[in-house]
Amino acid sequence: MANIMIAIVLLISVVTDVRQRKILNVVTLPAILLGFLFHGVTSGFDGLLMSGLGFLVGLGLLIIPFIKGGIGAGDVKLLAAVGVWKGAVFVLYTTLFGAAIGGIISFFILLKNRRLRSTIQHTLSSSLVFNNNKDIQKLGQSYKSLYIPYAVPLAIGAILAFVMEAYM
Repeated sequence: MANIMIAIVLLISVVTDVRQRKILNVVTLPAILLGFLFHGVTSGFDGLLMSGLGFLVGLGLLIIPFIKGGIGAGDVKLLAAVGVWKGAVFVLYTTLFGAAIGGIISFFILLKNRRLRSTIQHTLSSSLVFNNNKDIQKLGQSYKSLYIPYAVPLAIGAILAFVMEAYM
C-alpha cells in the first residue's frame, strides 16, 4: 500500500511541478495525513513512530534549502510525505539519490546554456554560505530560467531507493 501511495503522489507531483512549477498541497497534505492514519491503524504506536521519524527526517533534510530560497515548500512537503509512508531510511536514500540526480541534471542544463563556467567561478569567488538570504535570493533570480522542477529528481531518487530496497 505504501509503495502504491508514494508512486501516485510522486507521479502527480512530477506532472504538476513540470507543468505548473508547483507541487500541490491538495496532494501532499492528504498524503501525509493518510500515511500517519494508515501506519497508526495497521501498526499502532510503532507505525506512528516510524511515520513521525520519517516525516521529521524528510522535513529536516530540505528545510534549510527552503529557508535559503533554493527550493519551494512543495518539495519539502513532498519529501515529508515520502518519509511518512516509507520511513526515515528510505527518505534519506531518496534525498541522496535525488540530490545526485538533480546535480547531474543541473550540470547538463548549465552546460547547455553556456553558464557552467560562470556558475563555477561565481560559486568559488563568493561565500554563499555566509551571505544573507537576500543575496542568495537575488542570485537565484538570475538563474530562474535554469530552474529544474525538483519533484523530478526526487521521484527518480525514490525509484532508485525502491530498487535498492528490493535488493537488500
